[in-house]
Amino acid sequence: MKMRISSLIVIISLLLSACSENKSDTVIVVKNNLDVERTFEMVELSAKELKIEGLNAIGIKDLKTGKLVVTQLVDSDGEGKMDQLIFQPVVAANATNKYQVVSLSKEEIKTHDLVCFSRFVPERTDDYTWENDRVSFRVYGPTAQKMIEDSIPGGTLSSGVDVWLKRVEYPIIDKWYKEFVDGVGSYHEDTGEGLDNFHVGVSRGVGGIAVKSEGDYYYSKNYSEWKTITTGPLRTSFYLKYENWDANGKVVEESKIINLDKGNNYAQFTTNIKGVAQISAGLTLHEKDGEISNGKGWLNYYQPHADSEISTSVIAGASYFSSVEKFDSEVKDLSNAYAHLNVVANKVIYYAGFNWKKSEQFKDNEAWETYLELVALKINNPLVVEIK
Repeated sequence: MKMRISSLIVIISLLLSACSENKSDTVIVVKNNLDVERTFEMVELSAKELKIEGLNAIGIKDLKTGKLVVTQLVDSDGEGKMDQLIFQPVVAANATNKYQVVSLSKEEIKTHDLVCFSRFVPERTDDYTWENDRVSFRVYGPTAQKMIEDSIPGGTLSSGVDVWLKRVEYPIIDKWYKEFVDGVGSYHEDTGEGLDNFHVGVSRGVGGIAVKSEGDYYYSKNYSEWKTITTGPLRTSFYLKYENWDANGKVVEESKIINLDKGNNYAQFTTNIKGVAQISAGLTLHEKDGEISNGKGWLNYYQPHADSEISTSVIAGASYFSSVEKFDSEVKDLSNAYAHLNVVANKVIYYAGFNWKKSEQFKDNEAWETYLELVALKINNPLVVEIK
């Protein structure tokens, strides 16, 4: 499984000059062509691009500050060897920043705090859950599906994306599930860290996909296979596969890789799809008492939520984003706001995320929509990376 994906797509322009293995004469030039500072975007470098045999003792130094930046190694192809190094540069508006590849001594190799985490959760049927320092999500697996089909209580039949509303920067997945298993707490109650009170049902939740045909929407069932790719200080990434499903006579083949990077309120969904020319990423309308808005490359649903407010969103680049639609149904959970997304070469890349007012990450929905505009702008104008 070969992957070249990122939170915000990075253009890699390879200007490779001769360099000896593990020597610090390789410079990475990161250029920002926008009028805004760029942070929390990922640069991905392979050992092959750097002309280095192994990445385990390699660091990245910011030539402006002279300091090592946080990096993470990834086994992107699942062959048991770290073959990708990632880091998040900081580049001022309309500026260029340079980073040097350096060899690290044993003393210089540091272990950074786990920020971006995901895992399969057998203790809660078969959830797959992921989080970073700002948001958390989960989806449901084949055991939960079979329980519904066999009329066993406690199952879930949905390919919608659930969200956990966290208000702390540290990981909460393991803690909340352990309290649930031990019977000493419930993640449905907020004790200061947040809670799960977001209903998904058969809706699309936050970013689940559907296919529209003759006025109706068709969905897959739960994921059928999973694989964790990486967790760490900067990114968690994992793979999901779905059994082929029917969309009004069309057989849909679906799998996806989901990335969640540090500092972002959205996950990236790289969806591999066959059988249709367009998919629709949805946002549940719940009680239909909120407001739908959209801009260039984004769709947002702002609504009251329990004793607070929440904004849920889908964002995509210009080549994928087509149009938006409000689908209203009298059937429970079938009302969704949809972003229609074009399938390009059997692939759709989009982003889905949210802002919970109680997290205090954004002042209000207006500030959140300003953020969506900026994210969409960055997606369509990626950082330019040169390796010299």
